[in-house]
Order: sequence, then C-alpha cells, then structure tokens
Amino acid sequence: MILRFLAVLSTLLVLAACESTPDEGAVAESTGAAQSTPGAGSSERPAVVQEEMAGGTSAMTPSEELVQNVGDRVFYDFDSAVIRRDGEATLQRQAQWLRANPGVSIIIEGHADERGTREYNLALGDRRATAAKNYLVSLGVDPGRITTISYGKERPIATGHTEQAWAQNRVAVTLIR
Repeated sequence: MILRFLAVLSTLLVLAACESTPDEGAVAESTGAAQSTPGAGSSERPAVVQEEMAGGTSAMTPSEELVQNVGDRVFYDFDSAVIRRDGEATLQRQAQWLRANPGVSIIIEGHADERGTREYNLALGDRRATAAKNYLVSLGVDPGRITTISYGKERPIATGHTEQAWAQNRVAVTLIR
C-alpha cells in the first residue's frame, strides 16, 4: 500500500513539474531565434532593460545583457566562414559592449551543421570562431580576452534535418567566460 502511494505521489510530482511552460522570450533566447535577425521583431525591450534605460538598477547578469541587448550569435552561409553583414553588425555591438566592460572575457564557440565529416566540421567551426575573434580584434578588443573553441557538428543548436535547422547550426556563439 505504501509503495503504491509513493508511486502515485511521484507521478503527480513529475506531472506537476511538467505543467509549467517557459515564457516566450526564454524559448526564443534558448533557440537563438531572438538573435537570428538583428533588428527584427518587436521594438519592445524587456522590463529589466526598460528599467535600466530609465536609470534604474539592472538585475541582469553580463551574460543576459550580452544575449538580450547585444546579440551573441553570428550566422554563416553554407560551407563558409565569411562574416555576413548581419554578423558584422552583431560583432560591432559586441566590440562596443566589450570595450565598455573591460573586465569581461569571452569564449567564441564555432559550430557547423550536420553535413560533412566530423573532422571537416570541426575545422569549419574553428574557422568560424576565429573569423569572429579576428573581427572583434580588428575593432580594438584585446585578443587576450577572447578564447575560441570548435564543436563542429557535435553540439547542434537546433535539431532536425532541414535547411532551417542547419542554418541555426552554422553559427559562432559568444559566451562570457
């Protein structure tokens, strides 16, 4: 009887944990959708950012600020490590933010879509991360503050075997170290 009660209780706890869903902004942030096209979408800013702009104090961490206000993703075309115009805009905002936050160091992760060999995609991810780093350095960011790593196709950002998923995986992602 006690085992049956515990089984029912644990099932209810699991269901209760699954009941809530993340808010729309958290889903967009975790999938990278909020950063896929700079300037696209709503012009509304999160409440924390509005408070900060109004002169209030912000509860945002540097990582949250980078993702929400600056942009953490630079997307690439198929089989390319050439920075696109939208990527240049993101990297320019990152460089400005890094100059304003001199104590922050970053790591740039290079990713590739699932097509191609593991070795080829690791090299492509490295070229993408290095291209983003070199662009930031050309804008005056100290290269000692930037580390790069390639995950190739080993850590996909988006799952699926579609052009949309592949496009999300052809990316360099900037994270705070």
